Amino acid sequence: MEVHHRPMPILRLAYATLFLIALIAVFTLWSQVGGQSHLDLMPWYLKLGLGAGAAFAVVKATAAAVGGSHAWNAGTLKWFGILLLLLTGCGLASYYCHMYLETDEEDQPDNSTVSQLQGPTDARAHKTPAARPSALPVGPDTGGKTAGATSWS
Repeated sequence: MEVHHRPMPILRLAYATLFLIALIAVFTLWSQVGGQSHLDLMPWYLKLGLGAGAAFAVVKATAAAVGGSHAWNAGTLKWFGILLLLLTGCGLASYYCHMYLETDEEDQPDNSTVSQLQGPTDARAHKTPAARPSALPVGPDTGGKTAGATSWS
């Protein structure tokens, strides 16, 4: 019994290569346009379905263009329309992740800290200029207070 091995058609290899290149292109485009942070938050099955579907639509549109008498025939337009719908779905999924799954806590600094300035608790520290190095000495025109000092009580 003889086994005849038929060589693999070169077109099949070209379509498989096109699918892999289109898969890389779809995910690169999606991360650049939609944002990698949104893509990271998205469920894996949504990324797989939309990404592989878009790459498959590219291959089918190419196969329709190669198989028809003209490059832009009905099959090419059909698969190009499906590709546009899948890419629109990618954009809507990224928008959904931006609106509902992403938190803004990482981007903005924490402004919830409240600080309060408190004066000295010792009565002597309030009256002596040595307790406050920035205070000026008591003069006759200040009424017994240090110049430029405010009342803490």
